Amino acid sequence: MARTVAPLDTPEPDAPKDRRLEVIYSSVVLLVVAFALWTFPVVRVVINPLKLFVIGWHEFCHIAAAILTGGTILSISIDPNLGGACEIEGGWAPLILSSGYIGSIGFGGALMLGGWDILVAKILSFVIGFGLIMPLSLVRDKITIMLTIIYEILLIAFWFIDHGNALRWYSLFLGILCILYPFWDLLDERFKKKQNTSDISQFSVMFPSIPRGVWTFGWCLLTTGALLGFSAIGYERFALNSLQMYEEANTFLPTKH
Repeated sequence: MARTVAPLDTPEPDAPKDRRLEVIYSSVVLLVVAFALWTFPVVRVVINPLKLFVIGWHEFCHIAAAILTGGTILSISIDPNLGGACEIEGGWAPLILSSGYIGSIGFGGALMLGGWDILVAKILSFVIGFGLIMPLSLVRDKITIMLTIIYEILLIAFWFIDHGNALRWYSLFLGILCILYPFWDLLDERFKKKQNTSDISQFSVMFPSIPRGVWTFGWCLLTTGALLGFSAIGYERFALNSLQMYEEANTFLPTKH
């Protein structure tokens, strides 16, 4: 009896639940890796381009909110060690200040969803590629520039590794870094003594009647909830098995025929 033989590079079908659990386990591992790379001395340099991406997006959200509420941007600076800072005149201050963390959490969640599906990761890779380059206009450090070029090359290479599947982990890791920015911001201020104060400190100055501890707890709680929430969305929404996911991804700029 005749039978159909799948191409050698076609993954074996698996249960959707197995594939989704793989992303959950990988998220936990990447979370530990993110903590180590963001906080440990020396090795922090390795992810400088990704930190600039995360900080740059955070500051962009402040800028967007300022412009939308009638504010004027006087200056902007971003640095992987010092953090970011925007000097703004006018606009609605509470919204401008809140937009940084809210934008980081929302965008980070979207990037995390790329970890659940190759097609989503492919689309997001264009945003990532552009976002990695943009901060270089404010950076003069040669090592950071060189590392950024390496990350861009990796992003392109991941398109062709396992037909784009590697892009999922790139997007997932960057999403975790981005969604946890309120936590990193607080950590850097408290333990790394960075020059630019965290937005949590700015909230305590803007609203002195509310203790700093309340702002810290509130933003950390929101960040944790968003991390779990976007993971739940990914688990429920992307219910394809591996074979179906590859076939879907192959409809957009295919790397296999």
